[in-house]
This record gives sequence, structure tokens and C-alpha cells, in this order.
Amino acid sequence: MHILVLGSAAGGGFPQWNSHAEGCRRARAGDPAVRARTQASLAVSRDGRRWFLLNASPDLRQQIAQTPALHPQEGLRSTPIAGVVLSGGDVDVIAGLLNLRERQPFTLHGTARTLGILDANPIFEVLARDVVARNRLPLGERVPLTGGGLAATGGDAGHSGLWVELFPVPGKVPLYLEGQDGPPPIVEGEDTVGVVVDDGERRFFFIPGCAAMTPSLAARLRGADLVFFDGTLYTDNEMIQAGLGQKTGLRMGHMSVDATLAAFADLGVRRRVFIHINNSNPILMDDSPQRRVVDQAGWEVAFDGMEITL
Repeated sequence: MHILVLGSAAGGGFPQWNSHAEGCRRARAGDPAVRARTQASLAVSRDGRRWFLLNASPDLRQQIAQTPALHPQEGLRSTPIAGVVLSGGDVDVIAGLLNLRERQPFTLHGTARTLGILDANPIFEVLARDVVARNRLPLGERVPLTGGGLAATGGDAGHSGLWVELFPVPGKVPLYLEGQDGPPPIVEGEDTVGVVVDDGERRFFFIPGCAAMTPSLAARLRGADLVFFDGTLYTDNEMIQAGLGQKTGLRMGHMSVDATLAAFADLGVRRRVFIHINNSNPILMDDSPQRRVVDQAGWEVAFDGMEITL
């Protein structure tokens, strides 16, 4: 399997457009120790020709432009992108779909809950339903990953050689769907899911949002070849201490890096990579003490353009 990190930052990217904090200032100035990053998304392929996106970040057009493997390869209009798998309905997961509106066939995969959010918002009808297939994936079921949409072929382009499974992780509803009755509960359901992709031999996990490590999640991850995991905040009260807001990481549906290091210590995961990293998180600065802690614990920090082959 070939895996490309298209984007590695949390919502807002890095540097965030309205942030004047140290990390953002250094990234904006081109400091080589503080790389700029777009919002989190991966691309995966079995054969290097047909690619599937894991999430469609608001920066998707830029990410495609800077990734030659995703450029058109033939004819007047074409794309190697066969499908998109969504891990939820947050803005930084679905907004990039609007970049794919030029009647290009592909298959959109997600839970009933996530596809329902798209169905309820007419702006996503720019993804013409006679061209773009919407495929509901049940939780906990490993299925072949297919793609190609509903173009003149009359169906999808067949099995990609990859399988995908969506599974619930602790999380909450998207921010824009929160009600007025106080903080929403942290639950396990279709609002926040992890994605596992395999080729029959190797498997990797993509979990850009997760509020807690549960026994069932730990059992699922044990011994995995590769895990991309939520690295939004370094500490739970990071935003409060920095004067950036009043929400903890848990309130936002994210497990902190310091807790994650402990939770993964005995899981035997071969390769561990933090992704979906907020602009306030000091691990984005290669020379920070927190980054040294992460490095010494055997974790990697994802960056745009990172390539992994399993």
C-alpha cells in the first residue's frame, strides 16, 4: 500500500490565518524547523494509479495541486482519485468535497449519519448524483473499497485491491450541529469513526479525532502495522492556558498527546504517527521540548508530503 499525507494540521491549518502565536509566526516566516501544514487528509493506493482520499479537507484543491500522483493523467478531463472515505461530518472533513464538483465520477463512502449530513445540505448537491455515487458503510464491517462513480460505465470501476472498515471511536457531533443545551456528550457512534484500510496482508488506521482510549479501541489497535492518530492538542487544557479559548481537548472531542503516549505504550503498534495537529500544539515546532518527548517515545509527527509504503 502507498500512503500519502496530503495534510497534517487540524482545522484552520498551520499557520492559521488569524493566529499571531509563536509557531504560526515562525511557519509564516518560512522557518525550516516549523513547517507549514494544510488540514488533515490522506491518500491511499494499492497500485499507485487509483487513489482514495481519507477525508476531504478544505485545502483539498491545494493538496491535489502539490501532489503529482493526483494530477490528471489522460484525456481532456480525468483524475486518479477513485473515491473519498469520510470519518465524520466536521467542516475540516467534508468541506473539500466542494472542490470536486466538476462532474467527475468518483465514489463517496461514509456512515449513514455522515451521508445524511450531506443529504441535508443542498450545497453538496454540486456533487451530481448521476455521476458521484454515495455509498453507505455500516460500522464494523470490512468491505472492498471500490470507486469510480456513476458515469457512463453504469457503475463503479471495480475492486481496488483494498478493503476498508469504519468503526466507532469516542467523539461528539460536529461543532456546527451542537445544540444550546450545554456541552454535547462524548459517545461512540456514527458521528466520529476511525478508518482501517488493508490489502489482505498489511493494515493501517486513520483516526484523526478521538476523545479517549477505550478497551475495545486498544484491542483493535494492538499490533497494527501503522496508526495515524489524533494529535490535536498536547495537553487537555492547552487552549485555556494559551488564552485561545475556554474549551478543553475533551470538550472538543480530542484526546491529548500526553495521554496518548501513555495509552499506546504497551499496544505494540509498529509505527505511530500524530496527525490533525492544532496550530497551538508545540510538537509542530521541531525544536520544542514537547517535540523531543514525542520523538523519544518513538512517535512521528505527520507533515504534508510524507510518504509511507506498507
